[in-house]
Amino acid sequence: MAFQYNGGSIVGMSGDNCVCIASDNRYGQQLHTISTDFPKIFKITDKIFIGLSGLATDIQTVLNKIKYKVNMYELRENRKMSPKCFKTMVSNLLYERRFGPFFAEPVIVALNDDGTTMLCGMDCLGAAESPKDYVVAGTAANEMHGLAEAYWRPDMPAEELFECVSQTMLSGCDRNAASGWGATVTIVQKDKIITRKLKARMD
Repeated sequence: MAFQYNGGSIVGMSGDNCVCIASDNRYGQQLHTISTDFPKIFKITDKIFIGLSGLATDIQTVLNKIKYKVNMYELRENRKMSPKCFKTMVSNLLYERRFGPFFAEPVIVALNDDGTTMLCGMDCLGAAESPKDYVVAGTAANEMHGLAEAYWRPDMPAEELFECVSQTMLSGCDRNAASGWGATVTIVQKDKIITRKLKARMD
């Protein structure tokens, strides 16, 4: 399957006026590791981040199309795109290619202007779900569900949310050969963005 060819996993989670998104750092061809610093999390605005898992070439293509549409929106509207508008735009972008889809699964985390959080996961056709707790995607998605479900609780502060997301990502990577080689975790708060690198098993 094209989704598993390059490997990679993403988890997004919501807390108390903060959201957190993490991805592993591996880029491979099936079980052959090529790089250990492949970015899968991208900043769209100060309040919106997107994680893309799937086929590496399609990740880059989808990201470029998203950036183009966001820039055109900001030029035309003279304001930043809202999380809800961004979710709809990404969904439409993927659905336009439904007969020859991009092999990419987006995970969107965002803070609304009123401080509330927004999570969104999509399939390659743009069918979106917006749960209140967490979203997982990628080759280790099944492995991450268990720990995310056990650890998550409502209104976690930023540091506790970081710990929860980190343990979920590391646990998933330990049980999935196509993900791993460390992780990148980004915490988005109202007034700051913190990005940390995690060390993990290197085998």
